[in-house]
Amino acid sequence: MSSQEANVRGPRNGAARPTVAVTGAASGVGALLTERLAASPEVGRVVALDERRGDVEGVRWHVLDVRDPAIADRLRVDGEPVDTVVHLALDLDLETDPAARSAYNVRGAQTVLTAAAAAGVRRVVLCTSAMVYGALPDNDVPLAEDAELRATAEATGVGDLLEIERLAKRAPRAHPGLNVTVVRPAVLVGGTDTALTRYFESPRLLVVAGSRPCWQFCHVEDLAAALEYAALEKAEGELAVGCDGWLEQEEVEELSGIRRMELPSAVALGAASRLHRLGLTPSPAGDLAYTMYPWVVSGSRLHEAGWRPKWTNEEVLAELLREVAGRRTVAGRRLGRKDATTLGAAGATVALVGTAALVRRARRTRRRM
Repeated sequence: MSSQEANVRGPRNGAARPTVAVTGAASGVGALLTERLAASPEVGRVVALDERRGDVEGVRWHVLDVRDPAIADRLRVDGEPVDTVVHLALDLDLETDPAARSAYNVRGAQTVLTAAAAAGVRRVVLCTSAMVYGALPDNDVPLAEDAELRATAEATGVGDLLEIERLAKRAPRAHPGLNVTVVRPAVLVGGTDTALTRYFESPRLLVVAGSRPCWQFCHVEDLAAALEYAALEKAEGELAVGCDGWLEQEEVEELSGIRRMELPSAVALGAASRLHRLGLTPSPAGDLAYTMYPWVVSGSRLHEAGWRPKWTNEEVLAELLREVAGRRTVAGRRLGRKDATTLGAAGATVALVGTAALVRRARRTRRRM
């Protein structure tokens, strides 16, 4: 065996540079992480897995569905198991059928954990969201990593993430020798499309009367850096990641230049629930809680390990506003160009009237059927 071959072997053989596999490696944060790992002098080899081949060079690509049990065979390099698997193949698209989304997300995580254990992998890193802590009026500000997970399945994708968290807890008991690290980012920004980023596409920022929102963001570049820390075992356990500190609603309004539209809780939640039930918006009423109550995190474990965010909340908010410029959304429903032009000219009053009209139209259509 050559000295070069010995040098790229993982820590199980006494060398310093591990082999890391990444699922969902062709796009988004998976592509960013794969690129970082491929360029890192601390990493020996990188195995990239996705349903299509990505653009990152210098890594070993495997094209397959992460729900395929054959993934276990791809978690070995030259007969040796990879040291760490970072699982990022998640579907959190607002437009995906919820049942299909859950089936993909939960089955994918189950398969990756089982396959990793079967292949002899020592560590799996899962990525969920700080949303699993729940957005509640009595939350500590900020929340510690070991705070109780009090979220419910009422917000988009959160039910899937909670189930992945449960799988992460059970995996080390079901598969002795397998360690699991969970990374939980705050509001993710950087080529993302979520109910929380769409909040900033509205002509007015909806504020529910009596609520006290606190905003903490996480740029995808900072998330990729945190995942690299986890992959290299510089930090482990439950890891919350986000910008340092948070912004109050008034600061967000001042920085964004978007004025608020304040509604009573019963009106806001009732309208959101009816619109979603009628299939007019992708966001269930549960998404509103994350714009009403705090769920910011301290990120102390990553900080203790030496990680620091490169982005501030103010910088990420500015980046988000650049990304959503020109888009218009009402109650989570993205409008076409003609609707957006009308909405931009008429403001929040037209938005409310238009939403009510959508409800009436849907009801008339149902009566005709």
